[in-house]
Amino acid sequence: MSDEAGSRALTTTVEDGVAVVTLDLPGESVNKLSRAVREEFEATFDALERDGAVRAVVVISGKEDMFVAGADIEEFVALRTAEEATALSRQGQAMLDRVAASPKPVVAAIHGTCLGGGLELALACQYRIATDHPKTVLASPEVQLGIIPGAGGCNRLPRTVGLRGALDMALTGKNIRAAKALKMGLVDELVAPAILRSVAVAAARRLAERRPRRRQPGSWFLDRTALGQAVVLRKARAMTLHQTGGHYPAPLAALDTIRVSLAQGLEHGLRYEAEQFGKLAVTSVSRRLVEVFFATTALKKDPGVTPPAPAPRPVERLGILGAGFMGSGIAATAALTAGVGVRLKDAELPRVGAGLKAAAGIVGERVRRRSLTRREGARAQLLISGGTDFAGFHRADLIIEAVFEDLALKQQVLREVEAVTGAGCVFASNTSTIPISRIAEASCRPETVIGMHFFSPVHRMPLLEVVVGERTAPQTVVTAVAFGRRMGKTVIVVRDLPGFFVNRILAPYINEAGHLLAEGVPIESVDRAMTRWGFPVGPFTLLDEVGLDVGTKAGGVMQEAFGDRLRQAIGLHALVADGRLGRKNGRGFYRYKAGKRAGVDPSVYPVLGVTPRPAPPDAHPLAERLAFAMLNEAARALEDRVVRQPRDGDVGAIFGIGFPPWRGGPFRALDALGAPVAVATLERLANTHGDRFQPAPSLVELAARGGSFYPSDR
Repeated sequence: MSDEAGSRALTTTVEDGVAVVTLDLPGESVNKLSRAVREEFEATFDALERDGAVRAVVVISGKEDMFVAGADIEEFVALRTAEEATALSRQGQAMLDRVAASPKPVVAAIHGTCLGGGLELALACQYRIATDHPKTVLASPEVQLGIIPGAGGCNRLPRTVGLRGALDMALTGKNIRAAKALKMGLVDELVAPAILRSVAVAAARRLAERRPRRRQPGSWFLDRTALGQAVVLRKARAMTLHQTGGHYPAPLAALDTIRVSLAQGLEHGLRYEAEQFGKLAVTSVSRRLVEVFFATTALKKDPGVTPPAPAPRPVERLGILGAGFMGSGIAATAALTAGVGVRLKDAELPRVGAGLKAAAGIVGERVRRRSLTRREGARAQLLISGGTDFAGFHRADLIIEAVFEDLALKQQVLREVEAVTGAGCVFASNTSTIPISRIAEASCRPETVIGMHFFSPVHRMPLLEVVVGERTAPQTVVTAVAFGRRMGKTVIVVRDLPGFFVNRILAPYINEAGHLLAEGVPIESVDRAMTRWGFPVGPFTLLDEVGLDVGTKAGGVMQEAFGDRLRQAIGLHALVADGRLGRKNGRGFYRYKAGKRAGVDPSVYPVLGVTPRPAPPDAHPLAERLAFAMLNEAARALEDRVVRQPRDGDVGAIFGIGFPPWRGGPFRALDALGAPVAVATLERLANTHGDRFQPAPSLVELAARGGSFYPSDR
């Protein structure tokens, strides 16, 4: 039997008694389980069950490197009530129950991404075959949208991979590569992509003759006894609360759903899953996380310039000036993720060697964590070389400078590079404080000079700020943006003003922490106030991580640019003079032993001339001052067109400094408060603590007309 493709998502062909159902959603780059697709699935399985010539079924994708990306998010955001969301979950469950209960065995043939509803579809099949390919990953990422797997995933995962494996996937949303999926029982076979279809058809034919007995997943005690499950669930709950601070309800709901399913059975578990999905789908946390998802998705398609955008220059060879911490991190990330040849240059061979060793360490860590095979790791290391001269730089398409933060030095290396590279080579500075336009003054082709501000550590931090100088050409911008994405970064384009965006909004936040410390508020009280507000670390911990020497220099630049409003409240230079650089030398606001934080260092207080007071009983006033210092500066930065739109600022804050994703970013947070409330709060803080809290003119204007940064329809 054969169906005409037309506008249908599913086509069916029969091969010697096996129906191969191919999912290929027309007009879409990915497969999504929309309402229309679900209806097609049910109609298709109705027909297949009645067809006596069909003995088994294979479900496969017609997309390149894609099985199913998940449910249709547009349908999800259209939900307005918990009842609507619960009904949507029950509809998805009904479709997959049909697959799971099929009298004819169903095999999932998986190549590429298999996420969310796609994984739930695969779990409902009686057998799963995946390709042993780097692009084949399986995951339940629903918690990252503030919801739980709602089409049976919370019920079928523990029955497939055991309780601990299910919790690891459902509570984190992390990707599982094919080899690990086989080991944990998530898939039954691994094959090469070229033979996926034929092996799946053969497996389906074999299953039609005899269904194999499945091995019981996990540990007998921990995964299959009530006492062991209770121990695992109790520890998982404690760890989840510690990691989320209680700000994210979805992981706890997933945990409870798995508990109910194992204790009371599949039927009850599915009802509970749908109810929990319904409640979560309309929470503000889920709405903010979905907005972040849409924002990052839109950024992936944004060329960085106003259309029409020129084509980016192809980048196959990368040169890096400076083999220090940042340079080696950029080199390793470019080799691992972008797959380009990288040449490191530094003034002395020992520094080059140290840089190559650091890059190799980053690659080795990925191999040890099994996110890379040994062969992939070896290939990445072969892409990185180094030296003290410009050998190989004449062929580079992009040069990234990561030398010391000194204008004269950066201009010197720019002149040296331009003497040995071609006219089209892009020169990018990794500066965090020096204006790109000042660096470009030394260039004979300033249109090719741009900023690429990476965050430390490069291989872990997801954000890249592309900084556009006064004379930077559009093609240079799109080239930097495109290559940043090849490196796996979330890229925002920012204007060349002091601090760019992330450091601009960070400066008043750090300064306000200094004001609190100068008033005698203990260091740990300030940090705790902001971790409770939702940041991963507090401001003093962040300063230790960045480095007090770096913080001192950046703070000086911001004070010079913006005057008393961003004047540093405490003398960080005194701490640097006292030999305190933060985590990197084991001495900062905190003490460090073997690289781990070991509590506040009380000797900081006399160095700063501060006498600490008892911890305040209420942390809200502390968090309010710190948060509003940042929110107000974000509004000022948007006024100055540092970011092109609120979306970019929200994404930059979330991915650059860990602004709480469940709050949606600074502009979403201000919209949630409402401009009148934000202005009234800032005016109260200004009356109490000084003019640095005077509300941004744009906020005052929004409050006067009842406006918001985002349209109110989403």
